[in-house]
Amino acid sequence: MSVISSALFSPCLIIPCYNHGPMMAGVLDKLRSLGLPCIVVDDGSEAQTADELQRLAQITPWMSLTRQSPNQGKGAAVMAALRLAAEKGFTHAMQVDADGQHQLSDVPLMLEEARKHPDCLISGQPVYDESVPKSRLYGRYVTHFWVWVETLSFSLKDSMCGFRVYPLQACLSLIDKQPLGLRMDFDTEIMVRLYWQGTRSRFLPTRVTYPQDGVSHFDAMKDNIKISWMHTRLFFGMLPRIPFLLRQRQTLQSDPHWSVTRERKGLWGIHLMLKIYRVLGYRAFQLLLYPVIGYFWLTGGKQRKASAAWLERVRDVAAQRKIALPYPLSTFRHFMRFGESMLSKLASWQGDKTLNDAVLVNPDVCEAHIASGHGTLILASHLGDIESCRAIGAVNHRITVNALVFTEHAERFNQVMKEINPQALVNLIQVSQMGPDTAMLLQEKLDAGEWVAIVGDRTSASRHQRGEHSRVIWSDFLGKPAAFPQGPFILAAALKAPVMLMFGIRQERRLHIYCESFADPLILPRANRLPALQETVDRYAARLEYYSLLAPHDWFNFYDFWQHPADDASDRKPD
Repeated sequence: MSVISSALFSPCLIIPCYNHGPMMAGVLDKLRSLGLPCIVVDDGSEAQTADELQRLAQITPWMSLTRQSPNQGKGAAVMAALRLAAEKGFTHAMQVDADGQHQLSDVPLMLEEARKHPDCLISGQPVYDESVPKSRLYGRYVTHFWVWVETLSFSLKDSMCGFRVYPLQACLSLIDKQPLGLRMDFDTEIMVRLYWQGTRSRFLPTRVTYPQDGVSHFDAMKDNIKISWMHTRLFFGMLPRIPFLLRQRQTLQSDPHWSVTRERKGLWGIHLMLKIYRVLGYRAFQLLLYPVIGYFWLTGGKQRKASAAWLERVRDVAAQRKIALPYPLSTFRHFMRFGESMLSKLASWQGDKTLNDAVLVNPDVCEAHIASGHGTLILASHLGDIESCRAIGAVNHRITVNALVFTEHAERFNQVMKEINPQALVNLIQVSQMGPDTAMLLQEKLDAGEWVAIVGDRTSASRHQRGEHSRVIWSDFLGKPAAFPQGPFILAAALKAPVMLMFGIRQERRLHIYCESFADPLILPRANRLPALQETVDRYAARLEYYSLLAPHDWFNFYDFWQHPADDASDRKPD
């Protein structure tokens, strides 16, 4: 694709119009000061608008008018205007809608961005006020999701805004070889196909309003059918382009998007997923997991390699011990199981899907801990659904469960959970390291009869990144020594509370929750502390191994679990 020199940047305005006659005079008046030629395409409007456009054309020398009849759709009108603009020698066309929604004072900013980046499509990124219809707003989230799937990229931030500057050479090259949607499906399709063609899009925030007396030509049934068919075509068109799209994605890293920027006002991604979930429902969203997880499976080479190594070890151990595995093992199904667990979390937070249908395999153990009235420490893991500790609340709503997490997003994540469902029974406690302050906080929770959940299978990645090796102890796990953190077990002994193991794994398409009493309390005598700690970790590792063989796809440690640094070789069991 040839590069258009910024010195030859020659833009014009284009306006597709269908029955917006009463608004056109005001739109043209706001554009007059720009001093740019304007091409208006009357898309088969009724007589009142047609007459008004003829009147305006006679008194507006910088406006040219063309009419297509009968009405063919917004996309057809825009393509006709693009062809006319190219025939007149322009290099770029600034599209403005005729309904008065766009912030026309932003046109100079859009054109300046196009002058700086003449090979790019420049688009507005809408900032809505309260006038926007909620149905239209939520519908956009659905399209955003599909566009991200169709491009394997988050770089297209809004594909439905008609306030944009088109690079004519790239657009006409596409239009000449590829039929595009003629109606409301046009805006999205041309942006996606331009991306496939190698034309990047750049976005500028712009205010969009919906006038109270505005005229909308969006047909909820017909246009939604066309948009759905468009996404179907684009999805299947994306599949053979996957290698190209993955390579192209690497070239866009210089423009960071929301997925790699620090969030300031909450977990925006979770809110977005929830809005999509609310529009589509559980079953429909479940189907969307396949393209999404397929993308992460294709691009996550390191995680896919770790998954393959994990499943191979499971196969070997099962064969050696003559254990029948519950299902054929597959790296893709492994990834899908992780995605399904995320979807279950969304449904649970939303309140649409509870754990009441889960199978509590040994309820007596859990109920005995509840009946005691004492605080309990739950040793969990990254095997299966850690959220299964919510089941405790389902058994007895007076129990408050606190999950100890090592993540900077915990506080905001907890806030979002509360916003979604104020009755949430799990509180997240954010800590940066195990220390006296952490122990004191947890002791307060336990003394109040609350329960605390902590995972015992993962060492601190953040400390490794800082060059600080967390204290680990080695234990046999699936036939090979693996490193387990000492901290959770030492903390459990210091708190002197009853300790219970909990594993929530998927079996026979239902969540099965296993509870086991582990210690009451856990004792690590000072005189032989290390041997006692070793014995404790060995017992934990043995139970983790047992449940891992019951549900291998529920293993959510997507890295080489057997490769961890240790501070002290004396803590490592001999090979």
